[in-house]
Amino acid sequence: MDIFEKFLVDKGPLGKLSSIYEEGYFMFPKLEGEIAPRMQFKGREVLTWSLNNYLGLANHPEVRKVDADAARDWGLGYPMGARMMSGNTSKHEEFEEQMADFIKKESVMLLNFGYQGILSIIDAVTGRKDVIVYDSESHACIIDGVRLHMGKRFVYPHNDIENLEKQLKRATKLADENGGGVLVITEGVFGMSGNMGKLKEVIALKEKFQFRLLVDDAHGFGTMGATGAGTGEELGVQDGIDLYFATFAKSMASIGAIIGGDVDVIDYLKHNMRSQIFAKSLPMPLVIGGMKRLELLKNNPGMKDNLWKVVNALQSGLREKGFNIGTTQSPVTPVIMSGGLNDGTGLIKDLRENYNIFCSGVVYPVVPKGVIMLRLIPTAVHTLEDVAETIAAFEAVKDKLLSGEYRKEGVALVNE
Repeated sequence: MDIFEKFLVDKGPLGKLSSIYEEGYFMFPKLEGEIAPRMQFKGREVLTWSLNNYLGLANHPEVRKVDADAARDWGLGYPMGARMMSGNTSKHEEFEEQMADFIKKESVMLLNFGYQGILSIIDAVTGRKDVIVYDSESHACIIDGVRLHMGKRFVYPHNDIENLEKQLKRATKLADENGGGVLVITEGVFGMSGNMGKLKEVIALKEKFQFRLLVDDAHGFGTMGATGAGTGEELGVQDGIDLYFATFAKSMASIGAIIGGDVDVIDYLKHNMRSQIFAKSLPMPLVIGGMKRLELLKNNPGMKDNLWKVVNALQSGLREKGFNIGTTQSPVTPVIMSGGLNDGTGLIKDLRENYNIFCSGVVYPVVPKGVIMLRLIPTAVHTLEDVAETIAAFEAVKDKLLSGEYRKEGVALVNE
């Protein structure tokens, strides 16, 4: 059998949905124009809530100038090679020192990508004798990293500390028998639900068990904490996080990531993380641009303040109108409704075509059957008028959903 033949009959759970309407509508849509709350989608202006641009830095004039100047001065090729071989510079090291000071860790390693970074951290830290315990709602990059692990792993239900303790008992027993250790992995802010990981409670378990804690704070960095240093700062437990990970793809509106921790641990990672040893170093414009973004994040608290003004208005307004936004404690704003695939596709199309509202829609198999989730990402550059317009549109489509209108007009490709 040709290994490619199976692709003709089984495109995968998301691939099955790929032919809904025309290409580029639900899957791989094209938002065009300057990055802003209002962009172009298929020839019309839409109010978009789907950009991970929390602080509005993507089009900040100072950021744009530094990015452009750095690209002019250095090009996108420099430095050429992996950090260990020929791709290291004083600017990379300077950025790492700035980040270490900001997140209050002894040392930081700059990573070329977030997804490959967290995956490779897990691979480097754990060996065959070690045991991983992780939250069930962890991001795909963590799940893929855990899949690479050659030892045992145990999962606990999302934020269920009682169950985590049970898994730690199992993990500790097994690790002791094998002569290994235990790594617990969770997130600072979970990207779908928007709630925070129970970091205080997890760290308190160190009094009973010996383990190290890795926290992925992709959505918390820049949005949480008094200075924006993340969920550990927000909860007052940054010292209890052994490895703190953050990506630049959210608040920093860029590419890259960091991992912070004790100097000996970060030094080990520098010499053992395959995604960094065998991949090109972060290009200089992204390093210099990253330092400018960090400078603005630190020196302009008003950006985060404005973000939260928009977040609070959006979330309180949705709740007042009877919408279920789950347990979010962060800017991530899920709107959860009941309905099948027909309902979901019809509702999303109506929002885009008739109300000019663009947000990400999530349906089965990403969420359980019978659930529609619309995920809104507020930013510091949205306005209260944007919020009011969106809530009014959501009220209108909610009434249509309840009346069954979308079940007739949506498109279903799988049996509901």
